[in-house]
Amino acid sequence: MPEFDVVELPAATPPATGEEAPDFTRPLVTDEFWEDRSLSSLLAESEGRTILVFTPMIGSFPGTYVWEELAERNWDEGVDRVVGITAATPYAVSSFLDGTGVPFSIFADPANDVADRYGVAHDLDGMTGISEPRPAFVVLEADGTVAASWVASEWPEFPEYDELETQLGLETPS
Repeated sequence: MPEFDVVELPAATPPATGEEAPDFTRPLVTDEFWEDRSLSSLLAESEGRTILVFTPMIGSFPGTYVWEELAERNWDEGVDRVVGITAATPYAVSSFLDGTGVPFSIFADPANDVADRYGVAHDLDGMTGISEPRPAFVVLEADGTVAASWVASEWPEFPEYDELETQLGLETPS
């Protein structure tokens, strides 16, 4: 029996398949450094698709679980580009990457504005004015249009990763 309540979340409103994804600029944190980057600049460098992975606050169990699962499934090798977004400072993201060895870059979005723009933010119970991203995966084509998405509808909720890879059209080496 879980030690937490499962909560049904209000409907999410992510960009629909075929729509242009909202552009943004935030600090993109790697295991070595961070710098302000725009989503459009990442897409311009990409030869294929980019998967935006929204996770709850960095260091939380749900956020850590998602990143460790993706690393175990070798998404850093089998998917064109995987980039995270979380409600945290660059310092917190850098510390998380250093402590876990997770091989992905993650946008630091302390105010959670990007999740709001993508329709995947949710308010934390009992914390007025505090929100974080719910787990969500948004696949973008190189031109910035949305190809597919998956968004959690409960808290906490994780995808069935084998089904997610099929739904999102991903080929992974796992």
